[in-house]
Amino acid sequence: MDIDKMLAELRLEREQIEEAILTLERLARGRGRRRGRPPGWLKEATAGMLGESLPTEESEGGSEPRRRGRPPGSKAKQSLAAEA
Repeated sequence: MDIDKMLAELRLEREQIEEAILTLERLARGRGRRRGRPPGWLKEATAGMLGESLPTEESEGGSEPRRRGRPPGSKAKQSLAAEA
């Protein structure tokens, strides 16, 4: 085999390895704990890797979406308690 050809292949392989090392170092640096709730796509991806199934709206009990916020009438009760 030609020595020049071998050197060219080894240099190309060295460049690829250096790029892989840099990529892994960037990933390791950016892997800090993030605050807050993870995005939906990340939650789905991690559940898929673990073999878990995510709950769907149908399996949560009803066809109505969950209501968020203060229940109706609770504000009036608080104002009555404050007056007394």
